[in-house]
Amino acid sequence: MEAIRWPAENFVATIHRPPHLFRMEEAEYYKMAGVEDRMWYYRSLHGHCHRLLRQRCGTGACDLLDAGCGSGGLIRRLQGREPAWRITGIDVSPLACTLARRRCRAPVVEGSVTALPFAGAAFDAIVSADVLYELDEPGAALGEFHRCLRPGGWIVINVPAYRWLWSYHDVAVRSKHRFERCEVAALLAAAGFAVEVNTHWNALPFPLIVAKRKLFSRAGDTSDVKQYPAPVEAGLRGLMAVEHAWLRLGGRWAWGSSILAAGRKLESAR
Repeated sequence: MEAIRWPAENFVATIHRPPHLFRMEEAEYYKMAGVEDRMWYYRSLHGHCHRLLRQRCGTGACDLLDAGCGSGGLIRRLQGREPAWRITGIDVSPLACTLARRRCRAPVVEGSVTALPFAGAAFDAIVSADVLYELDEPGAALGEFHRCLRPGGWIVINVPAYRWLWSYHDVAVRSKHRFERCEVAALLAAAGFAVEVNTHWNALPFPLIVAKRKLFSRAGDTSDVKQYPAPVEAGLRGLMAVEHAWLRLGGRWAWGSSILAAGRKLESAR
């Protein structure tokens, strides 16, 4: 029996099981825990979420739910930047909850985003990053987010874009859907949110993403969740810095492999 170690910043898990006994989703959670503090994609995603959440929460006390928190990387990032925020995580995976509890200082609840075990109007803001694409009915989760938000509260979501971009990556991370921007807007509106932000991102590296997934994929490819060589990471972080600067100035991206959106629960919402 061989021990498998998945290293990460301040985190190491040792699993005494042969690799072929890992379920696909288990391996992906461990990969995420190992790279999400450093990989260009997660650093950028977490930065986008932080920027939008701060528009609602400021720097003072804020009750925030990370709905579908995975291995806890976003919670770690937000806790390091906003110590006054009271953050709770929830994930349907027992393994994800275990990893998140080890990696961050926040309560993490095991449960489904389509049936949140929280009272109505419990949170000032909810973030759900790369979660809705795993659901058969993403609208059900948005309805729960609406119920659990206080009037005026914000929902921030991130989802993968373009059905035609479906690839080995989607299979590995258990995707059920890739979205169009108009579809995201319609889902938010149907759940009772006023759409405040709805933009693509991952726009500048988009040709590289398309080429990797559609032109140069190989049999046996798993997800693109991994640490890339330092020069590649540095280049991608530079492209992401340009994208972030444009969005901070109020710009929007008309293309890109991801969609970032924020909605506000109306004061007179049902």
